[in-house]
Amino acid sequence: MVKSLSEFQNPQQESGVEKRLILVFALTFIVIIFSQQYLFKKAAPQEAPKQAQQQVAQQASAPAAAPAATAPATISASKPGVPRASTATSAKVGSAESETVVENDLYRITFTNRGGQVKSWILKKYTNDKGTPLELVHAYANFGLPLSIWTYDEGLRTKLNSVLYVPSVTGNVNAPSEISFDYSDEDITVRKVFRFDHSYVISTDVGVVRAGNYITTFTAWPAGFGDQTVNASYASAKIQYQTSEKINRVAVKKVSGGGTITGPFFWAGTVDQYFAAMFLPDDPQNAAMITLRNTVKLPKDLNKPNPAETIEEPVLGAAVGSLKGHTTQRLFVGPMDIDVLSGANSVTIAGGPQDGPDLRGAVDFGMFSFIARPLFLALKYIYKHGIGNWGWAIVVLTILINLALLPLRVLSMRSALKMQRIAPQIKSVQEKYKKYELRDPRRAEMQTEVSALYKQHNVNPAGGCLPMIIQMPFLFAFYAMLGVAIELRHANWLWVKDLASPDHLLLLSLGIVVTTLAVQKLTPTAGMDPAQQKMMTFMMPVFLGVMSYSLASGLSLYWIVGNFVAIIQQYVMNQTELGREMRATAAKQLRKK
Repeated sequence: MVKSLSEFQNPQQESGVEKRLILVFALTFIVIIFSQQYLFKKAAPQEAPKQAQQQVAQQASAPAAAPAATAPATISASKPGVPRASTATSAKVGSAESETVVENDLYRITFTNRGGQVKSWILKKYTNDKGTPLELVHAYANFGLPLSIWTYDEGLRTKLNSVLYVPSVTGNVNAPSEISFDYSDEDITVRKVFRFDHSYVISTDVGVVRAGNYITTFTAWPAGFGDQTVNASYASAKIQYQTSEKINRVAVKKVSGGGTITGPFFWAGTVDQYFAAMFLPDDPQNAAMITLRNTVKLPKDLNKPNPAETIEEPVLGAAVGSLKGHTTQRLFVGPMDIDVLSGANSVTIAGGPQDGPDLRGAVDFGMFSFIARPLFLALKYIYKHGIGNWGWAIVVLTILINLALLPLRVLSMRSALKMQRIAPQIKSVQEKYKKYELRDPRRAEMQTEVSALYKQHNVNPAGGCLPMIIQMPFLFAFYAMLGVAIELRHANWLWVKDLASPDHLLLLSLGIVVTTLAVQKLTPTAGMDPAQQKMMTFMMPVFLGVMSYSLASGLSLYWIVGNFVAIIQQYVMNQTELGREMRATAAKQLRKK
């Protein structure tokens, strides 16, 4: 069955697509190397973290007084947040279900007092693929809601998230503000406190007391997150956490439900392609995370649901808390924007503001991050200083990169010319040894003579491929950058509505075919067999065009502009003395054939 274009996944959403892209280009490079050798010789994840093998104890000894709740982005040790561990309790139960809505300029959060948890979390500055306000909470209530309580005791967990709490306030509340939810009966006492400011970070303080002891509990974002309006978005979910200087990323296929990862870690949570829900424990040394994984049955096409055509998709979640029972931590829920993340790590400790955990590492630029990150910063600089459109910023950056690589293109032509000049001598050596079988030890003497010729004439047989070798990491880095840079999400350029998604009109793919063909026609290929030349000239552009139709539009745009620059450069070089000599040599060898 042929897939519709809407079913193809965005960059980094399809599992393994980056590896396949690298493999395709690696194979292409090998074919080119082999072709050159044949003519003249005739002959870049980190392992998923191991889960703790045993669950931690469900209860911990209670301190004389509960640790303090933290104000927004503040670490304190004097302000009481949850009730003191005590066996003396009085019943406190909500009389009816109610809602509390907390808003600032960035989000609108709707709490319900049933479980004291969140039923809606809307990011005001972002929309989903359908153009409606981005809702981060999805209809998986059977798996739990954000800011619910997770415990190893399933019965207690169900109770804590289904009883009616007494809210401190109902109706609409504007940040900065604080709300709390209280519940108690003859068995347990629960208090949940949440504080809000003008950022994407909220402060949480949760404690559950039973028989005078704090129970080990975790605050959860249990299932589903981000822009899950297309099936492909489910595959991009990950569990991420930072231990010391190491950032661990667990792909959706490797996440086990109910597994415990013990700290210390500075932040931990669940992310999708562009958004994150990350907990920042106040006590990293005693922090632990429960990884949660469930599956949901969805229509194969979310835009046209058909009950007869369904697929199962994984939904991830995470619950983070202190093994000491009483948990105070901050929670970042928002875009994985470098500027936003860099400002979310500030905390206030006695004496003034200080830097907390660095959240910028949550943005995964892939194995070529050492190139992708500077590329993104350069792209952002170009966008902010006069361009004002991400598509045109890509065009400008691509031109600058190719101009910087121009010396390598000249070097490549010189290397190819040297190869052409010694081609008759290499052929003579090959003729001398062709009577011997490939396994004959005397064949090694042929390779020795050929190598001596290369050394004598200062020829590098792979020199002609040097520009491609240099450009491939830039291509992969661009690919990784487009998959995580939220600034490019839904960014338009001319007819392209989303530079981070494929061009469904296929105009960019057609452009890749045409421009690659032009580059091949303009580039001298002396000594190449006519059949091989035809294959390289026509088959390769078609192959690359077909491969590109599921890639991000921004990557295809980068590719096309690079080809245009190469066409201009090659045309100019063909008019130089070096270019004329190469074309004359190529024509001479073609006549001999």
